[in-house]
Amino acid sequence: MQILAVDIATTFVDDAAALATGLGRAVLRFAMAPINRIANACDVAGVLAERRATFRLWRTNRARARQEQRRFSLLGRFSPFRHLAHLT
Repeated sequence: MQILAVDIATTFVDDAAALATGLGRAVLRFAMAPINRIANACDVAGVLAERRATFRLWRTNRARARQEQRRFSLLGRFSPFRHLAHLT
């Protein structure tokens, strides 16, 4: 019975974290939409599209490496600098 209670609590916490992450992304996307429109309008040489493609490739390779390592870090998941890792 105790395992069931822990399982329910873990599921609730995971769902709450996913909901908070999704709402945060939606709010951020809404707030950044005007800036993204201006940036895309000013991108004459196609630099932004090239950077997005490079970042997607980097992210998929990183996800593959992560699955091989099977490391789960709570701090890494909620770190405010996790999206800046491609700049290093």
